[in-house]
Amino acid sequence: MNRILSFVFASATTIGLAFNASASDFITLASTTSTENSGLFSGILPQFTSATGIQVRVVAVGTGQAFEIARRGDADSLLVHDTSGEQRFIENGFASERVDVMYNDFVLIGPADDPANVSAANSAADAFAAIADARAPFASRGDDSGTNRAELRFWKNAGIEPVGRWYRELGSGMGPTLNTAAAMDAYVISDRATWVAFKNRQNLTLLFEGDEVLFNQYGSLLLSEQKHPHLKHDLAKQWHNWLISEAGRQAIANFKVNGQQLFFPNAK
Repeated sequence: MNRILSFVFASATTIGLAFNASASDFITLASTTSTENSGLFSGILPQFTSATGIQVRVVAVGTGQAFEIARRGDADSLLVHDTSGEQRFIENGFASERVDVMYNDFVLIGPADDPANVSAANSAADAFAAIADARAPFASRGDDSGTNRAELRFWKNAGIEPVGRWYRELGSGMGPTLNTAAAMDAYVISDRATWVAFKNRQNLTLLFEGDEVLFNQYGSLLLSEQKHPHLKHDLAKQWHNWLISEAGRQAIANFKVNGQQLFFPNAK
């Protein structure tokens, strides 16, 4: 019995040491719900881990929350989509470097009968103005995400402050916001990737796209070693550099849903 116990203890100790040795080879990535909801990370992270041995544990939240997580030093790396916010993050000393990684676009979704006649708009500003004029239900994420920040810019470009019962701020991620819009027959702005991957469309359809202001850029940031020396900067830099390497760019380009490419890597 003692021999058996000794063997079990020794084996458990060996397993524990092996686990501890590999457990440090991971980074925590603060990123957006759009990269998670679209399935992108499921597609590309195994390839990064295979190439480097580094696991990536994703915390998928709105961009504003991702900034706050990184600001506190609770993430090793940051991948978000608010270029002006990212630049301010660097100016305030929380990150040392930013690179363009990939892009797609925002699309305006709404009920198929299109009561605001958004599909006839000549610009995004016209489309948003039409929704406000019709007081048609609009579901806003209202969560300080990159998508929410973009949406507020679109209202501003249209010269409109969205207020009233028709405008619903939900405080939720992209998937839940689309679900609410489907239940309400409401208009909603979405990144294209999440919309393509979204299943519960009910009466919703894509009504407006193509305006250059709907461009949606994603960036990777290296966090400040001075502010947060405890972070895994060496591992995070490998992730950061892989994203813009030929292998990373190819992995992003190859990710598709229903045969459709959802993210387009930036050229070097």
